[in-house]
Amino acid sequence: MMPIVVVHGGAASIPPDKQPLKMDGVKRAVNKGYDVLLSPDGTALDAVEAAVKVMEDDPVFNAGFGSSLTINGEVEMDAIIMEGTRMRAGAVAAVTEVASPVSLSRKVMEQSDHVLLIGSGAHQFAQTVGMPLIQPEQLVTNYAQDRLHQYKTFMNVVKSSMSLNDHDTVGAVAIDSAGHVACATSTGGITAKLAGRVGDTPVVGAGGFADDFVGAVSTTGHGEAIMRVCLSRHITGLMQQGMSAHDAVVAGLEYMKNRVQGYGGAICVSNSGDIGVHFTTEHMAWGYRKGNVLHFGFKPNEDISDVVQIDCSP
Repeated sequence: MMPIVVVHGGAASIPPDKQPLKMDGVKRAVNKGYDVLLSPDGTALDAVEAAVKVMEDDPVFNAGFGSSLTINGEVEMDAIIMEGTRMRAGAVAAVTEVASPVSLSRKVMEQSDHVLLIGSGAHQFAQTVGMPLIQPEQLVTNYAQDRLHQYKTFMNVVKSSMSLNDHDTVGAVAIDSAGHVACATSTGGITAKLAGRVGDTPVVGAGGFADDFVGAVSTTGHGEAIMRVCLSRHITGLMQQGMSAHDAVVAGLEYMKNRVQGYGGAICVSNSGDIGVHFTTEHMAWGYRKGNVLHFGFKPNEDISDVVQIDCSP
């Protein structure tokens, strides 16, 4: 099996000045994840964690450093990671004191008996497993503060716009040379959300799903809608019925739009290496790599390819 990693930077309406930054960040995440897959012991699980962590560390994305703020001006982050071999999953919600929610999610999966930990309990667990805590203020950017200020100043107009367009979650799916799949998704949520609001991201079958018998999916979009239709599990269910990865993500997102008026995006890789990418918002930065060819896009029906130069020097 040729390894594949697919990444998205969130389905949203992205301001022009942010577009090249998002695309660059997605490309870096794809290449980081693929480098992990090419390493001797690299797994799909390692790859999706590494790819998502690149975007959590990049302030242009709504995950980790740069996360959106609650109505109270605070960061509350959600994340999930899941592997398809035994369908183990780990997730965190409403965390405020960790730099990488996706890495903490993996520790929940591997070092606890649980799937989902929230808030202060997740922070206590992080300390128990040796993850350093940080001050929540370290995750706040000027851009996130400006977005919250816009919301509060022009609440009616901005609220309507954000409900359709403010969904820039990040995620990755991968398949490794052994045929195992994994997914990871991370987000700061929606701007001006109520304190304690948890979206689709940390919910198995909504924000992400992985099963070696089918494939792996990571979603982005209106969290409440994604939860109501169990989007990632819905997409894998369509694949189980014989749909291609592409047709399944298209059908899943159309179902969500028509059934609950929800907009978003999804990426998918099947257990045979079939790839699906689709979104119903104005933009979604995405990319995938298979061998030395990197595919990427930002607008609907856009698919640009580039050859990655591989360093073969000793």
